[in-house]
Amino acid sequence: MKTNIENIELQYLTLKDYQELKEAMIEAYPSMQEDYWQKADIRSLIRKFPEGQVVIKINNSLAGCALSIIVDSGVLDGAHTYEDITGNDSFNTHTPEGDVLYGIDIFIKPEFRGLRLGRRLYDYRKELTEKLNLKGIAFGGRMPNYHLHSGELTPKQYIDKVRRRELDDPVLNFQIANDFHPSKIMKGYLKGDNDSNGFAVLMEWDNIYYEKPTRKAASRKKVVRLGLVQWQMRHYKDLDGVMQQAEYFLDSVSEYRSDFALFPEFFNAPLMAAYNHLPESEAIRMLAQQTPEVVRRFSELAISYNINVITGSTPEIRDGLLFNAGYLCRRDGTTERYDKLHMTPDEARLWGMQGGDTLRSFDTDCGKVGVLICYDVEFPELSRLLADEGLDILFVPFLTDTQNGYSRVRNCAQARAIENECYVAIAGSVGNLPKVHNMDIQYAQSAVLTPCDFAFPSDGVKAEATPNTEMILIADLDMDLLLELNQLGSVRNLKDRRLDLFELKRKRSRRR
Repeated sequence: MKTNIENIELQYLTLKDYQELKEAMIEAYPSMQEDYWQKADIRSLIRKFPEGQVVIKINNSLAGCALSIIVDSGVLDGAHTYEDITGNDSFNTHTPEGDVLYGIDIFIKPEFRGLRLGRRLYDYRKELTEKLNLKGIAFGGRMPNYHLHSGELTPKQYIDKVRRRELDDPVLNFQIANDFHPSKIMKGYLKGDNDSNGFAVLMEWDNIYYEKPTRKAASRKKVVRLGLVQWQMRHYKDLDGVMQQAEYFLDSVSEYRSDFALFPEFFNAPLMAAYNHLPESEAIRMLAQQTPEVVRRFSELAISYNINVITGSTPEIRDGLLFNAGYLCRRDGTTERYDKLHMTPDEARLWGMQGGDTLRSFDTDCGKVGVLICYDVEFPELSRLLADEGLDILFVPFLTDTQNGYSRVRNCAQARAIENECYVAIAGSVGNLPKVHNMDIQYAQSAVLTPCDFAFPSDGVKAEATPNTEMILIADLDMDLLLELNQLGSVRNLKDRRLDLFELKRKRSRRR
């Protein structure tokens, strides 16, 4: 290996590089010395797709090269050979409107190996794929050590042993180390590749930033702003007073161009003061009669303030049964209901409340969201089911009376963010309600919680409110960080699950 390196530079390949390229190929592929690119081939590649052809130069001498074309992903579905994919070296298969970058060749001269130059070339391909908004990268990977084991191992068994580090294959090991995954074995892929016994493995890398082209005037929002309402429990004369305060908060968070507003669980509980002379179970049913009007007004406010509203929760009567329910009121005018699924002992005993039976995630203009009301966040199975649907943000409206009750919600919410590689926003109420039975005191510190990795706060806290103080909390969430965490995180909780040992599945839901 050369040690007197003065400079390393990545450049586009030109015809002036051809003689060095030819010599480098002969050195890099000693078992296929007569099988190098002709000058006409390189001229054709450069003309068709100049961005896809790059070289690395050390001290102005060619040290490595990467060649590629663009193809349609459909060609990867069936079997193909190297001749098929290159059009018999004509590269007429290059499709500028395609969606996959296909690697034609990549190599490093032997004297420069060990300098991680191959990684630089792969990194360039990844950056180019992201720049061109392609689905990913694919290529037929050689298995140069397979001929040593072909008598006792099938190609699949060989690949499995290489992945488990039981066998060494310099090419396959390197590709796996650079985040490529084997997807299928191809027989008779490359003529003359006797070291691989005529086999190759289709290696693929997925572009997590790929955005499917759409005719709609919208694109994936990369930074989402949340507005959390830490609501003060106080006396209100009627529903108009409650909604006037709610509109004040929506006005405030929309002034900061928030995409979501999150209200707490049972934020309208002060209105039960008018029914405090009744048993608790009857008082809350009286409050439930106002819920349709609450939802209607929130939906109107979501449209007028151009913000998606998570309405916390309110009591709701359906088929004569009492539920704890909330609504996602989108800014486009659509609404979706979510239910609290697990009742606390007090909710069941004093109010006769029933747990809902439907768990689902919701598509929004800012990604996939889910809502778990208070106690529900203490059951990790629920958020994991939502994570399997692609959850980005989990909203948790809550109501807790004591600090230990709050700590249960807060600590479990933090765990859900780590387990499911998502953001979690929790919002609660503060203050006292001396004239409402079973709602006397409140404790809250609303917060936005994150996974714990280098791209996020080390303590997993993006933002938090002042405890027991009425206020709003604004926080920006970078959605691309979740994509990077899923693929490149220090740990990958979703990817690394031992699904060969356990599984989590839904039972059939009874919709009301």
